[in-house]
Amino acid sequence: MPEGDSVWQAAQRLHTALAGHTLTRTDLRVPRFATADLTGRTVLDVTPRGKHLLTRVEGGLTLHSHLRMDGAWKIYTPGERWRGGPAHEIRAVLATAGHTAVGYRLPVLELIRTRDEAGVVGHLGPDLLGPDWDAGEALRRLLADPARPLGEALLDQRNLAGIGNIYKSELCFFARVTPWLPVGALPAPERLVAAAKRVLEANRDHPGRRRTTLPALTAPLYVYGRSGRPCLRCGTPVRQADQGDGSRLRPTYWCPRCQSGPTP
Repeated sequence: MPEGDSVWQAAQRLHTALAGHTLTRTDLRVPRFATADLTGRTVLDVTPRGKHLLTRVEGGLTLHSHLRMDGAWKIYTPGERWRGGPAHEIRAVLATAGHTAVGYRLPVLELIRTRDEAGVVGHLGPDLLGPDWDAGEALRRLLADPARPLGEALLDQRNLAGIGNIYKSELCFFARVTPWLPVGALPAPERLVAAAKRVLEANRDHPGRRRTTLPALTAPLYVYGRSGRPCLRCGTPVRQADQGDGSRLRPTYWCPRCQSGPTP
């Protein structure tokens, strides 16, 4: 699943290509909005909110999309071949005279009134990359359920918006605790919140990069995706287990030596 920095980058690409331009073609390939036509309207802006994308057009309308696991927005110039996947995976087409944005495999795509945006993103916590960022409020929400495992609390977008499974594992490594530690037992939780913002900000301007280690290290991540390989800090083999409820299990990584706390 894309992390907040990847969604932020997607929003910037869409905004650069579409904002301020008139739509010459629109095609929303979902049954509920298949007859909607935004042709002739000007795109006002494309704004990220956590992992959500809000494409606002004149007339008080917003196209709300969410990438989840496999979704993607691709941008093409006139005559350029579309390469984001087979045609049956296309869910949205937004074209201007200079660019065409094509949404592939979008599990969430809906056209709403701009005034009703709170209905789809109002539940989110402070956005790590947004103008609403409030470290104190994010910390309050994170600690609201002290018994909850830290990894689950970090993934809950109602606490702080933008953290995905990769940064969940990496942030727990930074804090030297396992993702199963009750969040109320976390030492200096404010440092973890600050680290989350620092990591996402460091990566948002580097498409294709997701680095949390020191530049001198060859591996971009300390533990995520490194099951069975030596920890970059101590050399102990990194372990992996699923975390979450039965319907939303996520592969989770940790170093059994560097990180203290409960494990599966």
